[in-house]
Amino acid sequence: MPDPNRIACFFSTSGHSGVDRAARHLIPALAGRGYRVDLLKVRRHGPVLDTIPDGVRVIDLGSRHTLACLPAVARYLRRYRPAAMLSDKDRVNRVALFARLLARVPTRLVLRSGTTISIDLASRSALERWVQRWSMGRLYPFADQVIVASEGVADDMAAYTGLSHLRIRVVPPPVVPASLFEARQPIPDHPWFGQPGSPLILSAGELCSRKDFETLLRAFARLRADRPCRLMILGKGAARERLLVLAEQLGVAQDFDLPGYVPNPYAYMAHADLFAFTSRWEGLGFVLIEALAVGTPVVSTDCPSGPDEILGSGRYGPLVAVGDDAGLAVAMAETLDAPLEADFLRQAARPYEIEASADAYLDAMGLPHRWRSSP
Repeated sequence: MPDPNRIACFFSTSGHSGVDRAARHLIPALAGRGYRVDLLKVRRHGPVLDTIPDGVRVIDLGSRHTLACLPAVARYLRRYRPAAMLSDKDRVNRVALFARLLARVPTRLVLRSGTTISIDLASRSALERWVQRWSMGRLYPFADQVIVASEGVADDMAAYTGLSHLRIRVVPPPVVPASLFEARQPIPDHPWFGQPGSPLILSAGELCSRKDFETLLRAFARLRADRPCRLMILGKGAARERLLVLAEQLGVAQDFDLPGYVPNPYAYMAHADLFAFTSRWEGLGFVLIEALAVGTPVVSTDCPSGPDEILGSGRYGPLVAVGDDAGLAVAMAETLDAPLEADFLRQAARPYEIEASADAYLDAMGLPHRWRSSP
């Protein structure tokens, strides 16, 4: 019989992805309900927990390669027989499926995919596209549940892989703690904050082509030609130098800053005048939710998938076409001139509060919600 008090989480992540952030929220929340949570990790991969909560155990699977961890995952399942195992991303999901088959245990298996798969695979090799389409369409039906972050991702997965939409469940990820909705954030130690008459536009994310910060810079240059304002993008990545060069070419370098990674992005979001989200595609868009949770007005591209659902088809902030810098400039100007009320904006982030999401994950795993630990 499976252990009804044990949950396994099997991940192999970069250490700074949306999956990492969700795991750092979800795992302590599950442990706070009285479950024993085992985090199965591929060596030198994330997620990394800042502290190990009571009831959580980190298990090194003994290899730096996901596929090589198959025997260790099967041995773990045979020995500990968790009630459920959650895994994320296709290669990890495949290992989880075969490990359960080898272990011959009744552990419920929940597979997660967090991105719009057809777009994410468009630039991959033909072989990789075939493998992932085949595994999702032919292997995922053997799982007990497949979960995704948004309806757009669910629709795309069903259409692209042939997996029945009936087997896919939308589960809001655990993005923000309840305290964030009311907490007063400190003013960041940066000279641009608190300067009257010069609105600050903020964005955040890996500096890469998928985030399309080039379009944001071009939109900012259009806006900057009409009014004083500044643009700051939090994060690091390979596109940093390219963005700095583009800012020089557009003549806005003096009003553009790339501070890199910051430990408390909430403070930057809370004290910005506007948050801009310009991705070409996403699974959801965590930073958009975080900005809404602190009450900051937002504008976003209507990319697949997530922003349209988060923003209520434009109710909580304007949506513009991907790559449309002129339309984005207009949306930013209109939002700065007539921002929505902070309390109204926070409503859009409520479904992604950690404890609400933990309930949804437990439902997907077929497990009771149980009690919540005291804060």
